[in-house]
Amino acid sequence: MIPEALQQQLAQHSIRAGDEVALREALEERVETYTLIKLAPWPARRWKCRYRLMMRDSMYDAQSAAEAYALGLLAALSV
Repeated sequence: MIPEALQQQLAQHSIRAGDEVALREALEERVETYTLIKLAPWPARRWKCRYRLMMRDSMYDAQSAAEAYALGLLAALSV
C-alpha cells in the first residue's frame, strides 16, 4: 500500500490504482523509460528508503515499489 496522502494526490489526477502492478502499468503508459532499484541493506539504512526510482534526471526514494511508482507517476503527470 501507498501512503494516504499519495493516494489522494493520485485521485486528483483520476488515478485510483493503489497496488504495485496497476501503478507500474500507469507509469509505463506515460513514461518511456525508468529504472527501479531495490537497495541493498547498507544504502537503505543510509538513505532511509528501500527503493529508488530513476526517471529522466530525477530520483524518487520510497519504502515500497508501489510508493516509488506512485511518486514517479505524480512527477510524470505534473509535467
